[in-house]
Amino acid sequence: MLNLPAMKIKTQRGRRSGCPINVVLETVGDSWSLLIVRDLMFKEKKTFNEFQNAEEKIATNILSDRLQRLDHAGIVIKQSNLNDARRYIYRLTEKGIDLAPMLIEMFLWAARHEKTAASPAVIREMTRNREAFIADLRSRWKNGRREATRPLRA
Repeated sequence: MLNLPAMKIKTQRGRRSGCPINVVLETVGDSWSLLIVRDLMFKEKKTFNEFQNAEEKIATNILSDRLQRLDHAGIVIKQSNLNDARRYIYRLTEKGIDLAPMLIEMFLWAARHEKTAASPAVIREMTRNREAFIADLRSRWKNGRREATRPLRA
């Protein structure tokens, strides 16, 4: 059994505890937040409408709330679209892309224990060469940051 030391750090931002698992759950632990991160990371979606049209059909008020929470947590950044000033583009931050190993483990766990819609080829690639898969995700993320957008905040 893993014996972790007692958590004696002061909690931040009103967290229930400083336990690392609790911190992750309070930051991205609800299903909608994780699905938004999934869409940004793996499906390269970037707009409110693209998120709303995902298979899970998130309600607009919940989507707005989760995007705002993810922005405040530093997981995503909201940028104005230079091609249409009325619209916004959402991108993962470095903190957000750092969730890749955790999401990959979730993919692999689900594929091992449940029937999923995940492509067997993608699951094999994640399993056989996890580091290369993550490096490819990071590369696409870095290239995506160079598109025609500008940050809304300094």
